[in-house]
Amino acid sequence: MKKTYFILVLLLAITTTAFAQTVIITTNVGTMKAKLYSNTPNHVRTFVARAKQGKFNGTLFTRVIPGFMIQGGSLDSRNAAPGAKVGFADRSTEIMPEFRPEHFSKKGALAAPRQNDDINPKRKSDMSQFFIFEGKVYRSGELDTLELRANQKIQRKAMEKFYNPVENELLALRDTNKAEFNRRIRIIREQVDSMVMATPEHLKFTPEQREAYTTVGGYHYLDGLYTIFGEVTEGLDIIDKIANQPRDIYDRPKKDIRIINIKIE
Repeated sequence: MKKTYFILVLLLAITTTAFAQTVIITTNVGTMKAKLYSNTPNHVRTFVARAKQGKFNGTLFTRVIPGFMIQGGSLDSRNAAPGAKVGFADRSTEIMPEFRPEHFSKKGALAAPRQNDDINPKRKSDMSQFFIFEGKVYRSGELDTLELRANQKIQRKAMEKFYNPVENELLALRDTNKAEFNRRIRIIREQVDSMVMATPEHLKFTPEQREAYTTVGGYHYLDGLYTIFGEVTEGLDIIDKIANQPRDIYDRPKKDIRIINIKIE
């Protein structure tokens, strides 16, 4: 009985720790509800602390790009004059990244911005603000094409390594021993695929990514480059509403989109 009880408790813990806390983001154009991930604890702790301190309240969405994302929360946007350039980084709020491969840039993903790699090689997150992905919905064939394009150079190098040295031998086998030819080709394909998958810059969408990108959408180009620490679960239409606002040369909405408050449940 005790063993069974322990297993049940363990299973309950596993199923209830995927999300850490719930966040209510209230704006002057609607409300979004988001859940924060338990496996990005430093980002969640910092974000929650700033929210509870009211540091996001009254700030603006300062940069919105349709088909990409909406960004806001910076203190310099509070009471900013119309047309002023705001949303500057605050290097004093940086924390180390918490990249998790299971968190990717689907629509609604809540992420921390950061400075470019040339001045921020450790890819530290700027927690003075946040952004939420909008992206686009992809067709499955589009994702296939993106993979092919991204992996072409790697595949070419793999073919040069595994196929080119034995090409003449294989061509002779094709006419004299079809079974052996097919066996050798199968091995080479496996070697090529293995080399592609082992190369850090390769692109291979997971089933979860394919499901998300072909349904709600997203912006796959930033997968793995920014820390994602939560996701919007309600109010995805508000993201679209904000992203499609008329904007100025700085991508700031011409009509202020204000964060009234952010509450932690």
